[in-house]
Amino acid sequence: MTVYFIGAGPGAADLKTLRGMRVIERCPVCLYAGSLVPREILSYTPDNARIVNTASMTLDDIIAEIQKAHNSHYDVARIHSGDPSIYGATAEQMRRLNTFGIPFEVIPGVPAFAAAAAALNTELTLPNITQTIIVTRTAMKASGMSENESLTTLGQSKATLAIHLSIRNLSKIQAELIPHYGMECPVVVVYRATWPDQLIIRGTLHDIVHKVNNSNITRTAIIFIGYVFAENVNFRDSALYNIAHEHILRHRKNKTDQFK
Repeated sequence: MTVYFIGAGPGAADLKTLRGMRVIERCPVCLYAGSLVPREILSYTPDNARIVNTASMTLDDIIAEIQKAHNSHYDVARIHSGDPSIYGATAEQMRRLNTFGIPFEVIPGVPAFAAAAAALNTELTLPNITQTIIVTRTAMKASGMSENESLTTLGQSKATLAIHLSIRNLSKIQAELIPHYGMECPVVVVYRATWPDQLIIRGTLHDIVHKVNNSNITRTAIIFIGYVFAENVNFRDSALYNIAHEHILRHRKNKTDQFK
């Protein structure tokens, strides 16, 4: 018996991995985060599978369900949104399973920030602009933040920021980052990336709060901040495909080679 923590991706049912789908297809017990995982994914569960929506359950309730499956020698598909390694509240479940000697395995998924970047047709790292992405969040009722992870601290890097679970703190984000990024730094809010009701709002640190307030978005959004999102951002080509750049898989071409 094994518990499989499966990343279901950001929303679209066909963005889960093939490995994740195959595990779901054979697990007689399925626990899923109903508020974030699309119900279409449940169509892959076996006939007569026990399907449990964990959205309103406590940690004790979830572990009790897993223990029942363990006692019956049933594998469990524990389906989380995005990737289980990012804001999935999976570590606390794994700690309990370790306590009870219940084996588990993690199957990665497409993280929400990657899906949101894909929706924008944007690369998050550009030569001479930024080569660093910071995935973070702000303090809310469920989770606090260390002083070392404040936006005032992280903003000093001027890296591309992908801020999760923080749309209700947008005014605070604006105030803390303007001193580092400037009022005209591009901001993009992607609401429910890859879902049918996906919404993209573009602005700057100066006007994004006003634009989002007019949209009534209150949850399930990624906030991107960084210079890579400028409409006509001026960046150089990377050296990777440059004809003059030699690496182990490609030797530098001479002038005569170029015309063969």
